[in-house]
Order: sequence, then structure tokens, then C-alpha cells
Amino acid sequence: MLTVRGAVAVLGQDGTGDLTCGDDGRFGATSGGEVLDATGCVVTPGLVNAHHHLLQTAFRTLPATRGVLMAQWLPTMAAAYAAVGVDAELAHAAASAGLAEALLCGVTTVADHHLTWPTLADGGVGIASATATAARELGARVAFVRGSARDDAETAAASADAIAAALVPHSGVGGDGVTEDGVVQVAVGPAGVHSDSPETFRLMAEVAAARGLRRRTQANEQVDVVIAVERYGRRPLELLDEWGWLAPDVTLAHLCEVTDAEVARLAATGVTATHAPGCDLPMGWGIAPVAALADAGVTVGLGTSGGGSNDAGHLLADARLAMQVAPLVGRPVSAREVLGWATTGSADGLGRPDLGRIEVGARADLVCWDVTGVADAGVADPVAGLLWAAPGRRPKHVVVGGRVVVRDGRLVNREESDVVRELTTLLTARRR
Repeated sequence: MLTVRGAVAVLGQDGTGDLTCGDDGRFGATSGGEVLDATGCVVTPGLVNAHHHLLQTAFRTLPATRGVLMAQWLPTMAAAYAAVGVDAELAHAAASAGLAEALLCGVTTVADHHLTWPTLADGGVGIASATATAARELGARVAFVRGSARDDAETAAASADAIAAALVPHSGVGGDGVTEDGVVQVAVGPAGVHSDSPETFRLMAEVAAARGLRRRTQANEQVDVVIAVERYGRRPLELLDEWGWLAPDVTLAHLCEVTDAEVARLAATGVTATHAPGCDLPMGWGIAPVAALADAGVTVGLGTSGGGSNDAGHLLADARLAMQVAPLVGRPVSAREVLGWATTGSADGLGRPDLGRIEVGARADLVCWDVTGVADAGVADPVAGLLWAAPGRRPKHVVVGGRVVVRDGRLVNREESDVVRELTTLLTARRR
């Protein structure tokens, strides 16, 4: 049992009373146990990064990958993956670094859209399990999305089925693809209509239906729109609708180039959206009109995308960017609205109403942000100040499932230096 005491503000709540976490890892009503000092802190739910590519944590700031057309970026990244070799060992090291970074940025849950697969002898279970192990070692949560990028359709679907059977064996029709402790989730996700065939989308959907998994894909980035028109004579969302991928169990990332009519179509289908401005904007791939999507009733989440296009996994910094650029493609948005995207919106897109909120019965994931430093001096609204004043801050404490996993700015379960050493040593050996 854990009691969080002394906060100056709690996002989503009036007042600053104690927050209590029960022995079941959920928010409760009875205080007791360890007291975590949140004096001088704003408390938020654990942030939920709804779109990441954890493997790319090993491939940041590569030459010829910044500010380039996506048609150039994709083969450059593919060559980098091939040069190092993608396997379970690399997946563990990259995921460990990406998830450690996430926790040290206040992110407690990461949706990892894994798109890069070697020839598989085990159906991809080793890579997926290595990622799940990294999360458990650090105390983070991960939604592992078995992706596909030009993979053989039947191979990709069989792999998704094998991964779900291994990681969430009890999930089935009507389920949510989540382990009983809520730490690991499995979903399926072709890269997009630019990359994957109608057959891949169909077979992945069949696995999702049989296993009770969520579906995720990417849509309406630069290359997606161009290739869809060239190959099919239609826009991506028309194809996704025809292929049965505009539905309440589907989340679409990016959505940079969408028309007013497409916004209305998305809202009518119940699909959810993930905004990734820290990837799309600096690369010149577009800006999603997320305020228009939200106003139309589309649930909006927030993601960083991967280290190959966004060199940081700092969701709070990307929340600030989302807030800053929103008026360029619609209306201004408030800090609280964007923080809602980074918490409840992202969680709801994962089908996880137990995450992203501080309320009795929800998983006890929270972040204590110290707002007593000079960067917050003169701030009238400390919650808004989280984004406006110092978006690059590290949290003071991070709690996942009622357990402290970051205390006084330091990881609890692994030494940060060990995580860095694991990835650095592996990359040095393989790049010789």
C-alpha cells in the first residue's frame, strides 16, 4: 500500500488530498503503508505513449535520416537495421533503453509498434518476449504491436498469433489482449496501405478477432497518401474503410493529411487517433489537425514515434509541441487538453480504461513533477506550466501499479548506466 501526500495539484481532480494505492496495484480509498512525499509537485496520471518504435532507440541521429522525404528515410533505416542485425538480443537492449527513457520522462506505458522482422525461426516470439522482459525488469508497461512492413501476409499473421499465444495465452474473443497484471498487451498492426497488402490487413484482422487483440496502423503520412493514389487510385482512408480497418478497435497514427470529409468519416466509425508531432513536424511529413479530430468526437492520443525520426521519447516535450503547432492547422488547444491526450486519450486508444486516469479502481500509475525550481517561478497555473515552462524536465517520482519505479529522479529497478552500457556494447560490437 502506498500513500502519495503533499501535491500542489493533481491533474483531473479538484483539491490536493492524499492519493492512495492499494495492495492490488490500483487506486483505492484507504490510506496507509509507505508515504511518498509529493510536496511541491504536480501529480499526473502516468503518461501513455500511444505510438513508439522502441527498436529505433538504437538508431538515433543516423546520417541522411533527418528532414528528408519518407521515400528516402525508409530505405536508409532499413539498411541500418540490416547492418546491425535485428534479433531478440537487440530488441531487449533497445527496448530497455527506450523504456528506461520513458519512465524517466514520466511515461508508464508504451505502445511499441515493431515493424522490422528478420527471417523467423520462432514466429517472432523471441523478439516480443525480449521486449516484454525489458518492461518487467524496469517496472514499465508495454503494448507490443506485432507489425508488418512488406512481410509475407501469412507469415505475419502466423507470427502475430504465436506472439499472442505466448504473451497473453488467456486472451480470446471479446478479450483485450492484456495479461492479468496489466503489464503486457499484444496488438496487431500493418505499417500502412503504402506497405502492406489487403491480404495482410485481412489476415491480421482475423488474428485480432480470434485472440481479442486491438488493431493499429499508420495512415496519411506523406508516402502513404502518394503510394495509395498511385497504386490504388484512392486515398488511404478509403482503402482502410473498404478493408474493414475503420472501426472502434482500430487506432490510426499520424493522420497528417486528412480532409474535412475524412475527419467526419473517422468520427462516424469510432476509430481512435494518435498524434505524433515530434516525428511528423521536424521531418516535414505534415501536421495532423488533431483539434478538428477531437472536436468531431474522435478520441485523440499522443505518441512520440521512434528514435529514427524523433530522437527523444519525451512525451511531455511532444505534448508541448502539439500545443504550440495546433493553431497552425486549426484552433489553439490548452495544456490540460493535450495532457488529456497523453493520458486518457492514449489509454482509451489501447482499449485500456484502467490506465491514464487517477480514480478509484484504475491502475495506480502516477507521476510526481517537481514544480519548485526556477523554471516554474512566476507560473500562475502549475499544471499548464508542465508544458509551457519546462517540458524537458524529469519527474521526481514515478509509480506503476502502486510501486515506485523512479524515486528522486533515478530508476529503482535497474541502474541507468547499466541500461546504457548494454545497448552501447552491443552496437559497438556489431558495427565493427
